[in-house]
Amino acid sequence: MRSAKIKKGLERVPHRALLYATGIPKTEMNKPFIGVATSFTDIIPGHIGMRDLERFIEKGVHTGGGYPFFFGIPGICDGIAMGHSGMHYSLPSRELIADMVETVAQAHQLDGLVLLTNCDKITPGMLMAAARINIPSIVITAGPMLSGHYKNRRLNLTSDTFEAVGKYKKGLIKDEEMEALEMCACPGAGSCQGMYTANTMACVTEALGMSLPKCATELAVSANKRRIAFESGRRVVELLRKNITPRKIMTKKAFENAIMVDLALGGSTNTALHIPAIAHETGIDLPLETFDTISKKTPHIANMIPGGQHYMEDLDNAGGIPAVLKRLRHGLKDNITVSGKRVLEIADSAIVFDEDVIRPLNKAYHKQGGIAILRGNIAPDGAVVKQSAVSQNVMRFEGTAKVYDSEEKGMKAILAGNIRSGDVVVIRYEGPKGGPGMREMLSTTATIAGMGLSESVALITDGRFSGGTRGPCIGHISPEAMEGGPIAVIRDGDRILIDITKRKIELLVPDEEIKKRLSQWKPPKPKITKGYLSRYARMVTSAGKGAVMD
Repeated sequence: MRSAKIKKGLERVPHRALLYATGIPKTEMNKPFIGVATSFTDIIPGHIGMRDLERFIEKGVHTGGGYPFFFGIPGICDGIAMGHSGMHYSLPSRELIADMVETVAQAHQLDGLVLLTNCDKITPGMLMAAARINIPSIVITAGPMLSGHYKNRRLNLTSDTFEAVGKYKKGLIKDEEMEALEMCACPGAGSCQGMYTANTMACVTEALGMSLPKCATELAVSANKRRIAFESGRRVVELLRKNITPRKIMTKKAFENAIMVDLALGGSTNTALHIPAIAHETGIDLPLETFDTISKKTPHIANMIPGGQHYMEDLDNAGGIPAVLKRLRHGLKDNITVSGKRVLEIADSAIVFDEDVIRPLNKAYHKQGGIAILRGNIAPDGAVVKQSAVSQNVMRFEGTAKVYDSEEKGMKAILAGNIRSGDVVVIRYEGPKGGPGMREMLSTTATIAGMGLSESVALITDGRFSGGTRGPCIGHISPEAMEGGPIAVIRDGDRILIDITKRKIELLVPDEEIKKRLSQWKPPKPKITKGYLSRYARMVTSAGKGAVMD
């Protein structure tokens, strides 16, 4: 055991003294030391139920024959950080989380890890750490939130709060209803109810084989979630005994399976950042084009909110990720998982309980998967769109550019009524370097949708979008403006063509004019010059490479 380095031999008398000071009995000292990284916090709904799950993890580790040590990992709620300077910190927190798990696990020579997580950047950060440290590890995502209810209809965070802002601005919602939505949309513990980034990453984690079957979709308030927490604690000790480490599970085949599940579910575009970043830690190169290649042969079979009508509770009741694997069975590659079962074994034993929530391949909602990768003279290194959340009417869109050098300026113009049908809103200097931190723009896109413009206005940015975004919104444009990418030289009044079917995004300006503008371009001063974000901006790579730090 690795922990022998801190507890065996004469020279470790002081180390043992410190360990005994924690209250560990002598009888437990020879057992494997299991670190439990928990991102519990009182400020994130997806994490407020973790204290309960921690108890069951602890019971499971003891039952399995290990001894658990808990340590805290910070979390950011993207919904609360949205639309203001706090969002600069969200994506950069992923790197901090990976570094902190690595630091604690290596400093104390832990034998294994249980990673208790739930929300947008925390889950990929934990997975990055597991891949980097490569000691037996298992992930528990704390589960989705129940749908809200108001006047006999179901509510969710995006449609009924973020998009409600635009509806209120247009006079479609009165004060009384607005207050009711605010109070009822999020009824309690859990990650937001649809296929937003948190739940997408939970599904990706299960599909990767790094969490137990049904972990992704079992609700935060369910007894089954407690049982999964217990079994995960027990199981990590078994992984240790068999020396099954994350890199043996997270192979290239596993990543391709996870992308296929993501695309079949119509998941968040943020996976185009997170999955390559996790793969990077394993030493596997996963270019952006992988998503498009798999998307073209993977039908979209689950129509989840925000683009569709089904909630995470519906997906769970329909059979969860095992049932999705069953549908995709002939395209999957077999691989081991933390459960001890192989991927195809899980798929073969699953049952689909609802033929509409998880459709057969020949009755898919769309012939292709949820994400498409676009290229063109605006985005030579690629851009990302959630095509499953785009109406067929605007899969091809040509419009007039209205350019803003920050999210705040773009949002101000939208709320002022300056954006009209046929416009392409361009928000730039919001990439990994330029933001810094590549802010999500759910407030912006949801306001456009709430104002009834999601089929007549497009938005393009070198920033990124929430899993809650719908409509012709193109993000991750690379190279970003701060790197001198072509998006930096778009001008008000330029015509822009977006053709998702043909995977094109073009600035309809002569090449010579674009070259001339680029030759005259000078980078603006960094928005933030002190602290972590300043260091992050200097070290982060482009969105096309997963925005990892080099």
